[in-house]
Amino acid sequence: MRLIVMLLSLLVSVHVWAGQLPKPGGKVLLTLSGNIENTNEDGKAVFDIEGLEKLGMVSFQTTSPWYNGRTKFTGIPLQKLMDYVGAKGTVVKVTALNDYTTVIPLSDFRKYNAILAVKINGEYMRIRDKGPLFIVYPYDSIPELNNQIYYSRSAWQVSRMNIE
Repeated sequence: MRLIVMLLSLLVSVHVWAGQLPKPGGKVLLTLSGNIENTNEDGKAVFDIEGLEKLGMVSFQTTSPWYNGRTKFTGIPLQKLMDYVGAKGTVVKVTALNDYTTVIPLSDFRKYNAILAVKINGEYMRIRDKGPLFIVYPYDSIPELNNQIYYSRSAWQVSRMNIE
């Protein structure tokens, strides 16, 4: 019986990763579009906070130009999010709530383990505090991340991503 349950859960998870993603039940925080294979709304992938958190969260501490001292960020590995939506392309155009845009090579997500942070120091990020979604690199772990190139890719108040 245990084997049957394991096989069924594997089949269900393969189905989800193969095209149709679950629809969000709460307020949509993030919309991914462009060159993606897996969608849940009119050719796009939309996520509420619960849908993002289900992908699995990681945390790290780092210093940054925006906060004093080391700060703990918790979020979804961006490579995992790109894999989940079946992103095919070389760059992602990120747009924030205030229409700030930045273009990030998709290779950054695997190479540097950047995350889409939803929490700072254990608390959900609010809009006025760079939330609800903030692209963060582990700046302290690799010296080359401590420069304006990566700081400019660290968009906050992220609302849309277009894969190109």
